[in-house]
Amino acid sequence: MSYAVAIIPARGGSKRIPRKNVRSFCGKPIICHPILAASKSGLFQRIIVSTDDPEIAEIASQYGAEVVDRPAELANDHALLRDVMKFEAQRLCGPNGPECICFLLATAVFISPTILQAGAALMDNNSFDQALTAMPFPAPIQRAFMQTAGGGTRMFMPEQYSARSQDLEEAYHDAGQCYWGRLRCFLDSKADYFNERTAIIPMDRRFAVDIDTPIDWEIAEARYRLANEHGM
Repeated sequence: MSYAVAIIPARGGSKRIPRKNVRSFCGKPIICHPILAASKSGLFQRIIVSTDDPEIAEIASQYGAEVVDRPAELANDHALLRDVMKFEAQRLCGPNGPECICFLLATAVFISPTILQAGAALMDNNSFDQALTAMPFPAPIQRAFMQTAGGGTRMFMPEQYSARSQDLEEAYHDAGQCYWGRLRCFLDSKADYFNERTAIIPMDRRFAVDIDTPIDWEIAEARYRLANEHGM
């Protein structure tokens, strides 16, 4: 592609893990991991951190990223990622705007130059307009069940009760690492990201964690060290 920009949204007011986006992860501020991966990939003319927080801005600058201010209304607990994506895409519109944007989460510690390049390749051949990192569920979702109000169980898909696991279609979930898209795709906050023009960038589920809770953080650090030991 001729011109691509990486954007890392990173607000300061995380609640479940306070100061999550600047907390030390395996010896470095967590936000530096996606910045360094984007830089090493050689794909991006600009690497931008969008934040409302001075400390995040300072760390991002130290690691070579540009910093732009995020409005307060897009940095609170109710702000949706897709609305932040739309806002940042609008800022890049114009005759010199990028062909593609890659949004990386600030906690995307398992993103690598290779994974980013795989996403770029999917966009490059013009077969897809969007791509996201994803992992297969460890068990068939067709056999999933819930706990009822009375404490019992009920299958979500009772018609699959007798199905063999090997006969069921594999399902994926968002790996929470990065989202590629053509600039126009991010301008509509109501657009459906899941369609025939959205590709999967597969990730090994042993070495990827979407970090939302303190337990996720502990698991991520353990897996990150393991991945480094194995050169992955």
